[in-house]
Amino acid sequence: MRGRWYGRGATALALLTTVAACGTPSERRDDVTAEVTRFEQALDAGERERLCAALAPATREELEQSARSGCPEAIGDALEEREITAGGAVRGVDVYGDQARVVLEQDTVFLARFPAGWKVTAAGCRPRPERPYQCAIKGG
Repeated sequence: MRGRWYGRGATALALLTTVAACGTPSERRDDVTAEVTRFEQALDAGERERLCAALAPATREELEQSARSGCPEAIGDALEEREITAGGAVRGVDVYGDQARVVLEQDTVFLARFPAGWKVTAAGCRPRPERPYQCAIKGG
């Protein structure tokens, strides 16, 4: 009987530790909002390196492959062609586990949580009725 309690207790402790490591919902929303704010500031300033660093690995890879150039050049092209622009103030944040959506005044940005923190998986996204978002920058 004693071994059974230890097994259940260890399982409960592991689950509690895992949940605590993820943060509370408000902490995750705050972290996501902070990351999008940094991304938007980099967009405003045209800081290509910061924008590239904010992208999720698959998103960066897709951008580079599509543009057939390095990320800074590809981001620069997207900025020059106005495919992505600063989206304005945050209107809403939805966090679902390791995925998030931030609705801005003029954009929607999607993020995923990685060991290094939240990274942008798609930006320059526009909603389409009854269809998925159409995004200027997205992962594969």
